[in-house]
Amino acid sequence: MGTRARTGCGSGSGVGAEARCEEETRLGRAFLTRVLEPGDGTGGRWVRELGVEALVRRLREGGEPLPGVSGKRWAGLLARAERADPCRDLAVARDAGVRFVCPGAAEWPGQLDDLGDARPLGLWVRGTANLRMWALRSVAVVGARACTAYGAHMAATLAAGLAERGWVVVSGGAYGVDGAAHRGALGAGGATVAVLACGVDRPYPRGHAGLIGRIAEQGLVIGELPPGDHPTPSRFILRNRVIAALTRGTIVVEAAHRSGSLVTARAARRLRRHTMGVPGPATSGLSAGVHELLRQDAVLVTDAAEVVELVGDMGELAPERRGPVLPRDLLAPAGRRILDALPARATARPEEIALVAQTTPDDAIARLYELRALGYVERHGDGWKLTRQARTPVRDVPDTR
Repeated sequence: MGTRARTGCGSGSGVGAEARCEEETRLGRAFLTRVLEPGDGTGGRWVRELGVEALVRRLREGGEPLPGVSGKRWAGLLARAERADPCRDLAVARDAGVRFVCPGAAEWPGQLDDLGDARPLGLWVRGTANLRMWALRSVAVVGARACTAYGAHMAATLAAGLAERGWVVVSGGAYGVDGAAHRGALGAGGATVAVLACGVDRPYPRGHAGLIGRIAEQGLVIGELPPGDHPTPSRFILRNRVIAALTRGTIVVEAAHRSGSLVTARAARRLRRHTMGVPGPATSGLSAGVHELLRQDAVLVTDAAEVVELVGDMGELAPERRGPVLPRDLLAPAGRRILDALPARATARPEEIALVAQTTPDDAIARLYELRALGYVERHGDGWKLTRQARTPVRDVPDTR
């Protein structure tokens, strides 16, 4: 390949042919991350049909455009190729503690291959953890940048709960929901991955430089763009497909109708990943996009246990949700009918109670004395009345029915 000759970044003479081939491919893919935009399906098709080395050679040598692009775009790609220096990029990355992971490598997450020709050419990875292993048990938490206090609270709480259950929280490192999710996972002593739309050596947004640095120390910061490259609006949108493909499911906490987090959710749906949404106030514009997802085929979730029940292994069930247990819930049906027949505040005579409960006065009296022994009713002259206990919820009492 011409790349090595042009850059002077060759392998030593003692390296075998197979190792040299792997290094050529690695250099070629690093070169292509500088030339092609993330998610470029046409470029991905060229890689698949021609191979990395042949494509790099065509871009280096110029000539007629490859199929699928105009002459104007081809000229732009050639101009980029002329300036690309993969050896320099790899050296800068190495100095910044960043490695370049290619498809087919041991650390490459195989689920990214579901993106087809839009699969990343490679990932620049900052952090010591193994990306493939972490991605196997990961969930994306995304949402609005200008989130409400409710959205930040839900994102942090969900992320902390997932981290405590051994799940990796993946997000985009942005302000709002993304940052709250990363902080929630870190605060619980858990694992989190930030997927950036720029070079991982230059965190964006700048206000999150400290947070992204902390993520790199305790987790992973990854991206498709080479060192020093800057974000653009389109790169943010294309970055979201990686978040969706990398994880088992995507949770949208808050999102307006045009929120970029909905792009992540739609990508997750196309990839047959789980799509989840956290409901918000019906009057909130920041929840309108989430509610639209829920009206389609997203699953409503409110805490980490419900998320894990959906994306986890068989048997990882959320606890049964019930309201408070009332005293009458613990009684046999006949006793509950007598309680139901008593007025909420006033007293009633046995014959009146029997009439409402559809039983005999003698049976009503027998049940009333049983209920008095349990503290549910009290006698007032010829009448009977509910006690305060019978009207107060009893919590954490098992249902014995």
